[in-house]
Amino acid sequence: MKRLAVILSLLAGQATAQEAHEDFVANNLLAIFYHEFAHALVDVLQVPIFGQEEDAADVLSILLIDAFYEEDVATAVAYDTALLFWSDAEQTDKIAFWDTHGPDLQRFYTTVCLFYGANPDVREDVALELGLPEERIETCEDEFMLASDSWNAVLDEIADDQGGDSLQMADFKSDGAWDQLTYDVVSEEVAALNKEFVLPIPVTIRVEPCDEVNAFYDPSERAIIMCTEYAPSLAETAEQL
Repeated sequence: MKRLAVILSLLAGQATAQEAHEDFVANNLLAIFYHEFAHALVDVLQVPIFGQEEDAADVLSILLIDAFYEEDVATAVAYDTALLFWSDAEQTDKIAFWDTHGPDLQRFYTTVCLFYGANPDVREDVALELGLPEERIETCEDEFMLASDSWNAVLDEIADDQGGDSLQMADFKSDGAWDQLTYDVVSEEVAALNKEFVLPIPVTIRVEPCDEVNAFYDPSERAIIMCTEYAPSLAETAEQL
């Protein structure tokens, strides 16, 4: 069953600027957490990846957004996720082709394409509003089906109607509103995922300072780390959009 977001994205014209910024932060934290969850699955389940693992993680993030949320909320989350990639691309003078992540602009278009391809009859306006070229629009439904078939085979391995507690939130000490928002978004999503999936090996999720804007999966500790520096950075981006 599709569920509501931790913080519902409000309709345009009804949200204050602060509420809109908080929604942007929360929506991107959710997408980032899903991205790192993908890395955890690749490690724990030893998923074979043909190509860049970072690309596969981006794909799972948008698939879960589509699968778990009602249409209005899913659209808001996908829209904000894409806008972050667009903003990062706009602020970057040089493309780091050596990086394991794809170029931000490419990640933007892939996010829009996959989200559109999941429900093209309903999401055409989203694709057009975000400037997805017609040449790419033509392939998006097939791209989504291929991505869905690939990742669903992995998710089927861990699906469990009884649920469990294989995703474990570590103790947390808040040092401000953004820290608390990060914890709230992630912890509520962890609780929801635990109702759907059981991993063969537990994975810990920590919200903690990292001295950098980052989120990552640490295979040596089997831990997803959501750095507290990320939310304030996202808030700054929201103010600039």
